[in-house]
Amino acid sequence: MPTYIAAIDQGTTSTRCIVFDRQGTIVSIGQKEHSQIYPQPGWVEHDPEEIWRNTQEVIARARINAQIQASDIAAVGITNQRETTVVWNRKTGKPYYNALVWQDTRTGDLVASYAEEGGQDRFRAATGLPLATYFSSLKIKWILDHVPEVRDDAERGLALFGNMDTFLIWHLTGGTYNGLHITDVTNASRTQLMNLETLEWDDALLEAFDIPRAMLPQIRSSSEVYGTVSSEVLPGVPIAGILGDQQAALVGQTCFEPGQAKNTYGTGCFLLMNTGTELRHSTYGLLTTVAYRFGNQPVHYALEGSVAIAGALVQWLRDNLGLISTSAEVDTLARTVADNGGAYFVPAFSGLYAPYWKADARGVIAGLTRFVTKGHLARAVLEATAYQTLDVVQAMEKDANIQLSSLRVDGGMTINELLMQFQADMLGVSVIRPKMTETTALGAAYAAGLAVGYWSNFDDLRQNWGVDRTFEPEMAETDQQRLYRGWQKAVERSFGWES
Repeated sequence: MPTYIAAIDQGTTSTRCIVFDRQGTIVSIGQKEHSQIYPQPGWVEHDPEEIWRNTQEVIARARINAQIQASDIAAVGITNQRETTVVWNRKTGKPYYNALVWQDTRTGDLVASYAEEGGQDRFRAATGLPLATYFSSLKIKWILDHVPEVRDDAERGLALFGNMDTFLIWHLTGGTYNGLHITDVTNASRTQLMNLETLEWDDALLEAFDIPRAMLPQIRSSSEVYGTVSSEVLPGVPIAGILGDQQAALVGQTCFEPGQAKNTYGTGCFLLMNTGTELRHSTYGLLTTVAYRFGNQPVHYALEGSVAIAGALVQWLRDNLGLISTSAEVDTLARTVADNGGAYFVPAFSGLYAPYWKADARGVIAGLTRFVTKGHLARAVLEATAYQTLDVVQAMEKDANIQLSSLRVDGGMTINELLMQFQADMLGVSVIRPKMTETTALGAAYAAGLAVGYWSNFDDLRQNWGVDRTFEPEMAETDQQRLYRGWQKAVERSFGWES
């Protein structure tokens, strides 16, 4: 039996290859950032070819770092930024246009025109999703309508659509030489084109969005052997797991029981709660999504609350305002003050996601006085992530009819102990940080490893999960309520900014 499992984690800002052992410990890692392209306000693009080059490079780096042969790797799993949309030519392998990133808001007018007939929730019963700039459906439509030749090629089966999982797998398995054109149920559930009950592309949705079915990949489970890598970076290694990044983190946190929840603190913030095999429709502004499907087992669903801007706000403080020179400095700066000084930062840069779904909201800093310093602003930046998470948790508790008893956390921002403590104070429950915070890549590795028998069952995976630190709430309830009221007032000030 080969010694390791590899995971490719294609994220919003970088691509990584992480190699794990049976204990779920990192053996080796390769990582490379890619360009963020902003052609106009609200437009966010990536160069898919740059990401494919980076993917090959990080796999090579991860192997070289630990002197790992392809034969040492039992399987590879893929996890990816969801909703990000690329359309490419089957014959040449070339994208027709840059990838439209999940954060991109150019489809705002389309959202409004579709909502005129049947409202923002007209597709929610079938897809679990509201009309929003976030999902792939309208991004595909925009490319079909605005990029020359794509629609003709799509009708003829020449133009292929995929999220980043699909694009990379197609290249890894041969590309123009019979590359596999597939995705899994978790990624498909974020396109707004898959029916949540049938787990198939929905003809009524394709007709509504005017998208040719020939463009779409085949939908598979999240854990099975799909094919093998033909590229020289991992020759002959089975590709056996695909999970959208947030679902991968849920699996990496071993949240296999209904009611278990995790929050990932990355570029954005994503809270998922496993609701089991029961499809729960949200009445409080959350998304219903596929959690995972292992092989032929029944599909598991989740409720999700998505926050667009979390870690990205720290980057904005660094890159746009220059108040800090590295992301880590936000903690030092925030600790120069005892509280937020009355200042609140609502980072609605691309509208507000759950539970508000206000595409017309824009970022505001509220409560400013002469007293406020850059330390208070740094603190407000960190607190914004905790407040947005509380908004989502409250909606989730109402929807699922389950009181959250603790929250498992992962992602880059969890190293910030000021934020983690404030999160526990705001939620009033324990916040549990595991030893392994790279749970997204780990989840993809788990899906691939289960498919090839590297791990036998969920119990094997649960044994790997261990606690690094638990943050218990310490704040008086009156203080918590006062701070949260201020946040709610600030959020209302961000509404209706874009006309």
